[in-house]
Amino acid sequence: MTKVISLIYIVTAVLWVILTVATNHSEHVLGLYMQILLFLVPFLGAVVGLKNASLWGGFKSAVGKAIIFLSLGTLTWSIGMLIWNYFIFIAGVEVPYPSWADAAFILSWPLWTLGVVYLSKATGVRFALQRLKGKAMLFIVPIITVIASYYLLIVVGRGGVIELEGISGLQLSFDLFYPIGSAVILAMALTFFSLSLDFLGGKYKAPIIMLIAGFLINYLSDFIFSYTTTNETYFNGHFVDFLFLTAMYFLAMSLSKMSPIANDKATVQPIT
Repeated sequence: MTKVISLIYIVTAVLWVILTVATNHSEHVLGLYMQILLFLVPFLGAVVGLKNASLWGGFKSAVGKAIIFLSLGTLTWSIGMLIWNYFIFIAGVEVPYPSWADAAFILSWPLWTLGVVYLSKATGVRFALQRLKGKAMLFIVPIITVIASYYLLIVVGRGGVIELEGISGLQLSFDLFYPIGSAVILAMALTFFSLSLDFLGGKYKAPIIMLIAGFLINYLSDFIFSYTTTNETYFNGHFVDFLFLTAMYFLAMSLSKMSPIANDKATVQPIT
């Protein structure tokens, strides 16, 4: 499954470059069909993640619960893209934002948050936070993330003001909540996972780094999406869609590499 996900991502990257260089990307029909891949990559990642969770004992272990919730968050995000595809291909809505797709996207936040919390418990962050370094990171990282979010969203994105004219209250709420919600998850991931890279002797360092990368790119994608939809410069197949695909690719690859069998030829006992 890992090879399939990587192949889909590589093919999409090549197509996106060709579309951008050789055509008027905003008017090309292939930009629409790229949205199907935005559903497929996180869906496949969620499927393999749930399979790996079962190898850890499912809800019987902290690691199993972490992977389940991370997978469910990724699955709900893919469902959001499925709804998005319904609107653009069947309902004929060019840019369905805001729409019911956003309900699925937002549902991924609490699920991802639970996944991060359970994985932090499994990796011993509770004990790491008792040290001075852990306490400092728990305090500093969220503050830096919030300041960066405010600067990018309000100062850079909106010139220091929140303009209400021409924007529905629902869209304005999503424009603010998407980057902020992603920032909260990113801050938690950076704080907790940076203290747990030596989990099981460092065997899971790669998937943890991929997970952080996925949340980071998703945060940047949410900001750019909010900015481009506000300025009415977004279109299906926009660069931000490629960023979203990249974020989902990292999350999918992280979930696919969280198998105890893949990281140890012997059976690894689930951590409770």
